[in-house]
Amino acid sequence: MKSIAVIGLGQMGSTLAQLLLDAGFEVHVWNRSPGKATALVEASARLAASPADAAARAQFVVMCVHDHAAAMEILSQQGVWHALEGKALLQFTTFSPQEAAAASEVARAHGVAYLSGAIQVAPEQMGKPDTTILLSGPRNAVDGANAVLATFGGNVAWLGESASAAPTMDLATLSFVYGATAGFLQGAALAQREGLDLKRYGEIVHAMSPSFGEFLQHEAKVIDSGDFAISQSPLSISVDATRRIDGAMREAGLDDALPAVIAQLLERAVAKGLAGEELAALVKVIDATS
Repeated sequence: MKSIAVIGLGQMGSTLAQLLLDAGFEVHVWNRSPGKATALVEASARLAASPADAAARAQFVVMCVHDHAAAMEILSQQGVWHALEGKALLQFTTFSPQEAAAASEVARAHGVAYLSGAIQVAPEQMGKPDTTILLSGPRNAVDGANAVLATFGGNVAWLGESASAAPTMDLATLSFVYGATAGFLQGAALAQREGLDLKRYGEIVHAMSPSFGEFLQHEAKVIDSGDFAISQSPLSISVDATRRIDGAMREAGLDDALPAVIAQLLERAVAKGLAGEELAALVKVIDATS
């Protein structure tokens, strides 16, 4: 596979196109605003007249545009699905799981192998050995695109045939990212209010992150096993800890909405009789069906 089309030249799309050029691929690019292609064309990319033209010239097509609506509008333009027939489309545009499933069905009806992709890093972190890319869709299409995928990152996680798998996992990992970031910023506000060195705070969090990642990996295995016997962290300990955090935020005159919600969630776990189980048992409160 030598010829690749990149549709959408925002910051991420342009990065993808440049990585492909650097790897020696023939790259055809299209963007609604042609001016965004100037630097890539100067770097030897070939500017297509339309998305259909880009797809027709390439053996494999990558799309990374603003949102689901923009992606589907482009795909519905005259000749695009026809140009994609018999090829694979790697969709890096952010779709919901439901939108991805629907798009996959449309693609299948047009004879197109649809791959859902979710990039877990910023543009400047692309193309590195530890760059994580979530992917789902037909395994044979993934195997056929190995060289392209390796150009984008060294940690490609294929999650199965279902088009909705990658966007679902993306939401799951983002839930962790935003939750952890909100907690980190809450801690920064508390430390700052007490006059502590925030650079030192950042250093401490950075140093503890690998071991915390291992702990979370363990908790995921606990949930998967269904055995919530205490193995590392009793839920009861976190009940007391979150109460203290909530109290400290209020006493410092800071917004305590986040720690209050977490403390209340753990109180509900206690009310449900989960205090004597592993912390991971909190998932039984979050999942009302369990």
